[in-house]
Amino acid sequence: MAWAYLFVAGLLEIVWAFSMKQSHGFTRLTPTIVTFVFMFGSFALLSLSMRTLPLGTAYVIWTGIGAVGAFVVGITFLGESLSPMRVLAAALIVSGLVLMKLSTPA
Repeated sequence: MAWAYLFVAGLLEIVWAFSMKQSHGFTRLTPTIVTFVFMFGSFALLSLSMRTLPLGTAYVIWTGIGAVGAFVVGITFLGESLSPMRVLAAALIVSGLVLMKLSTPA
């Protein structure tokens, strides 16, 4: 169950990162509220996953899901650039996540 909590926590991180961008420095009410609600949910699920998973593993996976997810959302919805170097960087993050998962017993 810890891995499921961690995966959902990572997805929620993507949502709050996107809504934070949309809040324009917390000057727009609705995206600001969405940011804090999803941030709370993400942290809560991360903390539940840490009951079982090692700190380093949980934190790396959580931030990795958020980083790669925010990268994809930025390209898809915000028109951010898609260069070979950025794709390579995202691929390296994903490979690190896979290695971290494979090296963690649980």
